[in-house]
Amino acid sequence: MADTVIVVALLLVAAAATAAVLVRDPARQALVLSMLGLCLAVVFLVLQAPDVALSQLAVGSALTPLLLLLSVRKVRHGVRRAPRERAGARGETGKTGGTGRPGGTGDDPGGAP
Repeated sequence: MADTVIVVALLLVAAAATAAVLVRDPARQALVLSMLGLCLAVVFLVLQAPDVALSQLAVGSALTPLLLLLSVRKVRHGVRRAPRERAGARGETGKTGGTGRPGGTGDDPGGAP
C-alpha cells in the first residue's frame, strides 16, 4: 500500500513538472510551479520527511512563485511605460548635443574620445 502511494505521488510530480515546462505564459508558469512545489511536499511527506515537506511548502509553493509573479508584473508594467518615457519618441535629444556626451557640441575636432 505504501509503495502505491509513493508511485502516485511521484506520478503527480512528473505531471506537474511536465506542465511547468509546457506552459508558455510566465504568470501561469509560476502558478504551475506552485503546484509542483505542493506535489513535492506531498512526496516528502509520504517519504516520512515532514521537516523537508514544510520547507518545500514554504519555499517551493509560496515564496518562489510569489517572487516570480512579482517579477513578471514588474517587467510587464515597465514594458508598457517604456515608449512614453523614451526621449527619442518625442523628438527630444536632451543636453548631449548629438555626441552622446553631456555638454558636447558635436563639432569638436580635437575633443576627448
